[in-house]
Amino acid sequence: MTLTSSADPTVSVVARVRESLRAAQIDPQRDPDRASQIARSEVRRHNDFALARGERTLDDEALHVRDILAQLSGFGPLQAYLDDPEVEELWINAPDRIFIARAGVASRVPLALTDTAVRDLVERMLHATGRRVDLSQPFVDASLPDGSRLHVVIPDITRRHWVVNIRKFLPRYRSLDDLVRAGSVGAAEADLLAIAMRDGRSILVSGATHAGKTTLLGALIAACAPSQRIVTVEETFELAVEAVDLVALQGRQPSLEGGGEVTLRRLAKEALRMRPDRLVIGEVRDAEALDLVLALNTGVPGAATIHANSATDALRKLCSLPLLAGRNIDSSFVVPAVAASVDLVVHCQRDATGRRRIAEIVEPTGVEDGVIQTRPAIRRASQPLTRSHDR
Repeated sequence: MTLTSSADPTVSVVARVRESLRAAQIDPQRDPDRASQIARSEVRRHNDFALARGERTLDDEALHVRDILAQLSGFGPLQAYLDDPEVEELWINAPDRIFIARAGVASRVPLALTDTAVRDLVERMLHATGRRVDLSQPFVDASLPDGSRLHVVIPDITRRHWVVNIRKFLPRYRSLDDLVRAGSVGAAEADLLAIAMRDGRSILVSGATHAGKTTLLGALIAACAPSQRIVTVEETFELAVEAVDLVALQGRQPSLEGGGEVTLRRLAKEALRMRPDRLVIGEVRDAEALDLVLALNTGVPGAATIHANSATDALRKLCSLPLLAGRNIDSSFVVPAVAASVDLVVHCQRDATGRRRIAEIVEPTGVEDGVIQTRPAIRRASQPLTRSHDR
């Protein structure tokens, strides 16, 4: 086989590695060691020919081997950023406008793709998820193999280019102790929340987008007693948690024929048939709030996140969302039910520097004039968590 000169010699090397893997029937994801050997061999072969012909060589062998394998089994030029433990999120506004966030601070990266390359990467990401994105379904949420969340929007919903967001969930923030070390949670707050989770209290985590709600929710789940059976309900798997007795459920998009959709409301109802000691809803944003409130009022402890500007705003929103379930749902039922079933509301914030922290923790104390009253819940860890009224 003759080597052809190219502005980017890795293009021909990638092609030869792909041919060799196909001929040997090697899946680089299943047999990464063998794939790495073949890639290394082709890089060295290229350099031998390039030196003899005065062409461009691939000087950093290890770097080029990683890049080649990323193009074949990973997510191409994006893989280096996805592998970087400091990168929290990556998004593509256009093929030549790609950004990442580290420690909550966004920056543009020196990377330019093509429209075709972006589409190919998205298709590769969606391949194992069973989800799709097309003109009939221009939005998609999916979980990548490492637990990261993928969100894609395509034209003509967007003006011209495919828009991609990949939100990573970093393993170093899996517990309350991790968040204490990171400065996001105070020691007294962590003790209060850990006791509440072990005692079967219900906690609502609120905050704006990117405030750290899902990360905190995962840490709260990790604080549950090992004997508790936990069932999580999400639109797309995001909660990267491990527990001895845990069942994770996610929704499903409708098929091309319009059938087969599985909603959060359906999942919440099914979860209650699984003998949960705690029901977790990844994010409450619609009528599934009614099913959460009903579950809490039947004695099943819960935990969930909700978008809100403050802890009291979160309670107001949780009282409003169940009304979307139908005309027969009245606030005179919902408000007292929420006040009686939610033990703590933890509000998260992200400041201008990107730092995420708990801004406040409150507990409902009752209802006055149709409004849930609250009080601060921060106290010494040795004090018992009490309620001013019975469930």
